[in-house]
Amino acid sequence: MGLFSEILLLPLAPVRFTGWVAGRITDAAEEELYDPAPLMTRLRELHLALEEGELTPEEFEEREERLLLAIQQRQEPQHEPPPYLTG
Repeated sequence: MGLFSEILLLPLAPVRFTGWVAGRITDAAEEELYDPAPLMTRLRELHLALEEGELTPEEFEEREERLLLAIQQRQEPQHEPPPYLTG
């Protein structure tokens, strides 16, 4: 029966393939969306900027707070995704 159903469903192969590709893209996007690694990198860069005197302590605290909040939100996927943060 498996071979017979595959032959009958062969005309739908492009549609099934498109659905499969869409699923893989969705999986990759969700993984990237909830991955805190890019934000951790930005946090390290923020610390370096403070150490090099490129930021005042007030600027650092404000940006650090936003990044830490975004990291926390990414670790809790049941919440709404964090907004895009500008440096």
